Amino acid sequence: MSMCTVEEVASSCDAIRFFQIYVYKRRDITAQLVQRAERSGYKAIVLTVDVPKLGRREADIKNKMVAPQLKNFEGLLSTQVVSDEGSNVKAFADSTFDASLSWKDVEWLRSITKLPILIKGVLTHEDAIKAVEAGAAGIVVSNHGARQLDYSPATMSVLEEIVHAVKGKVPVFVDGGVRRGTDIFKALALGAQAVLIGRPVVYGLAAKGETGVRRVTEMLKDELELTMALSGCPSIKDITRGHVITDRERLHSSL
Repeated sequence: MSMCTVEEVASSCDAIRFFQIYVYKRRDITAQLVQRAERSGYKAIVLTVDVPKLGRREADIKNKMVAPQLKNFEGLLSTQVVSDEGSNVKAFADSTFDASLSWKDVEWLRSITKLPILIKGVLTHEDAIKAVEAGAAGIVVSNHGARQLDYSPATMSVLEEIVHAVKGKVPVFVDGGVRRGTDIFKALALGAQAVLIGRPVVYGLAAKGETGVRRVTEMLKDELELTMALSGCPSIKDITRGHVITDRERLHSSL
């Protein structure tokens, strides 16, 4: 979707849309994108909080990746930067993303839009609590596809502690590593209200366009329903914590 504008995506179909945003050094750019999303009918703003700086993405450096000119930034910001570090994307991020990102920015976003703000990139119960205190309407447990920091935990391994931390005050979603319906089943059993899928959708889009995306979502839905049937769960509400066992529990039971 990098070559489509906020408005073009909004007019593409009747699906519910959330708009993922970064905080830029130029706050006016962030504000304009948020306001355009609100006018276009998006239902929530997803604030990405785990990229104050871009992680060391060695494949991008090796391939000398170049950031395309994003249509949303036309007339506002150019992605053309000069860099001798290999990755043009990193140079662009370093020059535009605001490394001073803090909880105060959540308050600022809330002041410029009526849309609910979801915080994406939470991996600890401490940050989950702070997100709720800052006024977040929801949390997305995410490690940014494991591309930001080596040895960051798998999202599924920290999901439950974050669910417990927020105590039902806001919905908790999980992002990263969802490849099968069984992954969705595990996330729901551990307390997530829903899952987000990234790479599988991109793979489907690259292979067969819109048809490929539809096929990916159908496969995940079919696999989830099969998992539910084989686990004795006739509905989503029948999926419980008792249907999964964590590595920690497995280790404890073996001692």
